[in-house]
Amino acid sequence: MRLQRSPEPPPLARINVTPIIDVALVLVIILLVTAPMMSTSDLPVELPGAHARDLERPDFISVTVARDGRLAVDETAAAGIGDVPALVRGRLAAGRDRNRLVVVRADAALPHAVVRRLLEAAREGGARNLGLATAQIADGRP
Repeated sequence: MRLQRSPEPPPLARINVTPIIDVALVLVIILLVTAPMMSTSDLPVELPGAHARDLERPDFISVTVARDGRLAVDETAAAGIGDVPALVRGRLAAGRDRNRLVVVRADAALPHAVVRRLLEAAREGGARNLGLATAQIADGRP
């Protein structure tokens, strides 16, 4: 008796898109669920203090502004915010590492706009890594 071969089915020439659609729908659902959590409201809030860890590198540049508006870059006093870029540029040039951290230390009573201008001035001076100093909180009090 002779065995008959059944004809082979033709190869699949189409891509199965069902798994791709499943993944896309899951991503859309995740986006829809997380998007409302990412928005912020315009309600006035008092932000909590920060639990900061110690700086890993002690050779940072400090830009300090007091409540009365006096400025200093490390130990050098600055006449105004216009002097900050040149002083930061000089400190960065004096060091070996041009990617040194520049920390802005501002009094808590100062308006946010002053801190923003200091950050911009440090950036103009060539600072690439910027940070804001906060008071260390211990036992719930700064």
